Amino acid sequence: MSSILAQVQAKASSSTRLISLDVLRGVTVALMIAVNNPGDSEHAFKEMRHSEWNGFTVTDLVFPAFLFIVGISIVFSFEPRLIRGEARTAVFVHSLRRAVILFMLGLVVNGFPFFDLESLRIYGVLQRIAMCFLCVAVLYLWDHRPDHVVVMVTAILLGYWILMRWVPVPGFGLPGRDLPVLDQNGNLAAWLDRLVMPAGRLLGRTRDPEGLLSDLPSVATTLLGLLTGLWLRTSRTLPQKVVGMLASGALMLVLALVWNRWFPINKNLWTSSYVLYAAGWTLLSLAFCIWAIEIKEWKRGWTTLWLVFGGNAITAYVFSELLTSTLYAIPVHAAKGQTTLQQFLYTNIFAPIGNPGFASLLYSICFLIVCAIPIGALYRRQIYIKI
Repeated sequence: MSSILAQVQAKASSSTRLISLDVLRGVTVALMIAVNNPGDSEHAFKEMRHSEWNGFTVTDLVFPAFLFIVGISIVFSFEPRLIRGEARTAVFVHSLRRAVILFMLGLVVNGFPFFDLESLRIYGVLQRIAMCFLCVAVLYLWDHRPDHVVVMVTAILLGYWILMRWVPVPGFGLPGRDLPVLDQNGNLAAWLDRLVMPAGRLLGRTRDPEGLLSDLPSVATTLLGLLTGLWLRTSRTLPQKVVGMLASGALMLVLALVWNRWFPINKNLWTSSYVLYAAGWTLLSLAFCIWAIEIKEWKRGWTTLWLVFGGNAITAYVFSELLTSTLYAIPVHAAKGQTTLQQFLYTNIFAPIGNPGFASLLYSICFLIVCAIPIGALYRRQIYIKI
């Protein structure tokens, strides 16, 4: 009995939270907040904006990085609970509760402050996180053998490619023959969004970047994070794990760029090549963080801000979105007529700087600092709001 208890305690101790993972989560959330809040989205630097359609910028890598980290966190959260003997049913019920709360928070974010139910957007960032978390949580509880997870990811990515490339779109025809591959309005994902949602509930009216069909490859992104979590939980040394992550990340980037010729990297549709491309960069980033923080022990100073955001990631994101909506909702009377508080602040404080790209970036940084104040207060008091 004592030997069994020792094995359980050893396994549980191996689940010690990686500071590097919290740091990367914090960097990711901070970037999410910054790129979502440019002073002037039209003139912001290119890398601070999403690519308009095919292609990629740094901004396009942020959201999938967060989903990737969600997958890793599932392993680090679930495995110790199961080792302690907690029933899988209890873990599932808790996961379902978290997913529902996340989804509802997404609706609050979308509707705040006026909550026009007739045009309330159902899709959204938090909703996608909720869906991916729940799906991958169920898959983990059902079967998380690495080779089986690899098969699931491969099936999702190939299946999504087949759907988007070879299935005729009603009213448009076959992609590549009757219309361009990944036509902005004539692709299968956009058609499905218009079928299930009124135009007023779609972010782009004819399509939505967090639409229903693209949840499939988003789950694949989270599953790749799950695979990484399983890799990090093995008995290999940290240097060996870092080398494995570097090799896997580089391989994914190569595969993504090759696949890009036939199935373009596209964040709006979350294409299969985009899944691999974003996951590759996330793996390389996490490998660097583990090397710098866990192996070289460079922890002082530079990690604090990111740990502030990483410790209350969802809280920070929700606060930022509500603050944004508030700034756009408050009317202000200016010399040239009525405007919003956001535009008033940007026009009178940041725009006079001259360079619109730099002015927009400075607004984003200042907005991030404002968000850091209440989140930092929680961090100092060691308050972590868990869903």
